Amino acid sequence: MQDDGSMIRSVLIVGGGTAGWMTAAALAHAAPRHCRITLVESDEIGTVGVGEATIPPIRLFNETLGINEADFLRETRGSFKLGIEFVDWGRVGHRYFHPFGSFGKPFDLLPVHQHWLAARRRGATVPLDDLSMAWGAASRNRFAHPIADARHVASTFDYAYHFDAGLYAQFLRRYAEQRGVARIEGKVAGVALDGESGRVASVTLADARVLEADLFIDCSGFRGLLIEGALATGYQDWRHWLPCDRAVAVPSTNVGPLTPYTRSTARAAGWQWRIPLQHRTGNGYVYCSDDLTDDAAAEALLSSLDGAPLADPRTLRFTTGRRRLFWNRNVVAIGLSSGFMEPLESTSIHLIQAGISKLLALFPTRDFDPLLIDEYNRIAITEFERIRDFLILHYKLTQREDSRIWRYCAAMGVPDTLALKIEHFRRSGRLISREMDLFGDASWLAVHVGQLNLPTDCDPLLSYMADIDASSAFVNRLARAIGDVATAMPEHSAMLARLTGG
Repeated sequence: MQDDGSMIRSVLIVGGGTAGWMTAAALAHAAPRHCRITLVESDEIGTVGVGEATIPPIRLFNETLGINEADFLRETRGSFKLGIEFVDWGRVGHRYFHPFGSFGKPFDLLPVHQHWLAARRRGATVPLDDLSMAWGAASRNRFAHPIADARHVASTFDYAYHFDAGLYAQFLRRYAEQRGVARIEGKVAGVALDGESGRVASVTLADARVLEADLFIDCSGFRGLLIEGALATGYQDWRHWLPCDRAVAVPSTNVGPLTPYTRSTARAAGWQWRIPLQHRTGNGYVYCSDDLTDDAAAEALLSSLDGAPLADPRTLRFTTGRRRLFWNRNVVAIGLSSGFMEPLESTSIHLIQAGISKLLALFPTRDFDPLLIDEYNRIAITEFERIRDFLILHYKLTQREDSRIWRYCAAMGVPDTLALKIEHFRRSGRLISREMDLFGDASWLAVHVGQLNLPTDCDPLLSYMADIDASSAFVNRLARAIGDVATAMPEHSAMLARLTGG
């Protein structure tokens, strides 16, 4: 396209970390050559750096940039992730697995879980988890890449990664700088607005340098220097549904086998994560400050580690929710500056990726057409709200009564969009999808069943089947096939060593 003077000539990314360097790398890969991309960050300002677990779309991001998987795993000390094990969420002593991929493959018009429900009514004891190829491998600490043949059960799972977010940012920085992104070291001290349009015109650094641009990307974290500090966009607080507002994090030494999954364990005032990397294990306790002091949270986390701590615990404060607008005037907020979802389902890095994808799909000219901005915000708000509902599901579906937070969550009202989904599944096991649901049917099924929201009835179509006992036979065959395939897979650590040369 010929430049008629309206094209974006310069982009300034304010802030580094995972959000800043993912944005810089993607823009360097996709933006026209005449567009100058600059990132300003200060080594004096730390990054949150707890987003070490991801979901499968991260693979598309890396593949789009042409990043080799083995190089990525080697440089970020990463491991594979097949899903999340949830411990003590539905009730103390109970656990389940949220797998990446499906629960088997349907053999007729009905979903697999409807046959599982029918078999269960007839006394079958096969757990739903055993119908997941991802859990079959994860429970045995094994990993292999999915195969392409859709007829085979080994094609029915997906995977993501655990990795060191700081190392990933460094990896992407090298990628971006090799493709022309300029990095400026400096701390933003002021923001100037254009008197006529109200858009951001420039930022001023602490050493008085002035940086101008057409388009500004706010990756400044919770502070939201541009989107909130300069433009006063506003924030929607969701703590009445997701009451945790603190996290304390600490790395520890690896102990035992390198598990290809994240673990989330419910605690008295929130929940604890465990994320295994090649060189260490990431740990954190997400909690409600109304129920636990920061010192007590740190003590509880340190006392429950598998291995020895490698650093002092670090406390983070946050408010779960979102900006009222993600794109305001000529500023797009990406990462924590746009909002915060607690890391229960590893969505923080995905939301960075989603913001970048929308920006590229709706990339503006210098007139900043409101139609583009409105569409970006509509999609972003919907994405955030769908993820919000899925996170709330974990808290709402609990039978725990041992502490205030769990009693509150079990009794609290939920958004109508979520209440409808819960009721549909409770009545007949139906999974209702909505526009831009990030998590598919298998994810919702895993949490519903895993947290004991079992249907009172099955899909009526089951009543028309000539041989209802076929459901039990199908479930048993599927569980055996998954077990056989998983047992033949290589160990997770061996697969990593083979790929990375470690």
